[in-house]
Amino acid sequence: MYQQHLESLGYQHVFLFEDGNTCLNNMHEQPDIIFLDQRMRIQEGIEILKKIKAVNPDIYIVFISGADEVQSAVTSLKYGAFDFIVKGTGELNHLDQVLCKISELWKLLLNKRKQMTRIINQSCNAFSY
Repeated sequence: MYQQHLESLGYQHVFLFEDGNTCLNNMHEQPDIIFLDQRMRIQEGIEILKKIKAVNPDIYIVFISGADEVQSAVTSLKYGAFDFIVKGTGELNHLDQVLCKISELWKLLLNKRKQMTRIINQSCNAFSY
């Protein structure tokens, strides 16, 4: 369902993995965003979250759970999840909101990088020989 929704929004290169280890084995795909289920075969989502963040701390990980457990949300955020979505009513709406937040952050980071480049270039020009 998530894959179809993302593709209908125009996202490309959407991959679906059966378990966390398969996801870890495909980190060479360099994902920007990972939607990670709390309950998976082999390892729990929190363990996979920790491993992903160890490989690349810049990946946005959105934790998904079938239960509205505050402790699960707090734990996932503690270990680096960007947000937490509870499965059920309105989850695709929440997914869209999370994607909008990530998009806004990307825009802010891009603008900040452009500003830093401009400052560096001005500084370098001031010291040119």
